[in-house]
Amino acid sequence: MRITALLPVLILGALAVPLGGCALAPVYAGGGSGAVAQGLHAVEVAPIPGQAGWLMRDALQQRMGTEGGGSRYRLDVVLDDQLTGLGLLGDDTIGRERRTLRARYRLVDLSSGETLLDATDGADAGIDVVSSEYATIAAEQTALENLAQDVADSIVTRIATTLRQQMRPSVEDQ
Repeated sequence: MRITALLPVLILGALAVPLGGCALAPVYAGGGSGAVAQGLHAVEVAPIPGQAGWLMRDALQQRMGTEGGGSRYRLDVVLDDQLTGLGLLGDDTIGRERRTLRARYRLVDLSSGETLLDATDGADAGIDVVSSEYATIAAEQTALENLAQDVADSIVTRIATTLRQQMRPSVEDQ
């Protein structure tokens, strides 16, 4: 009876032992004063043209906590915002749309001019086209706002991972 009660504890203990020696570490170790958080604060987001650009730049700045001073890195973003009609109805009108937001971005170290990250991320959303033109336009706008938030999340995650790798000592240094 006692062994049965201790069995879950023994299993969890056995599983935890191998994880102690692995190199896994939280990206945001140290919280807001950690190295990655400080690196994100030092990213200047270059202006991005258009409404989608304003939404994206605002979302990126909010996530990285950039205050505009002491920039060490620059993030250049080029957006591709597409609205495509899908699903033709019997009267040859569009019944569904797809909004796609793609971002091509580069993270540049301002001191050396080196490109640390050159990547692409994107997201898409489906929109029902309804009889009210106002409702359809509102749905298109909401989709753009949500897509900008989703793509900004992906970009910040990739930047944080890149900065974490930059800060990790290489095998040759050890």
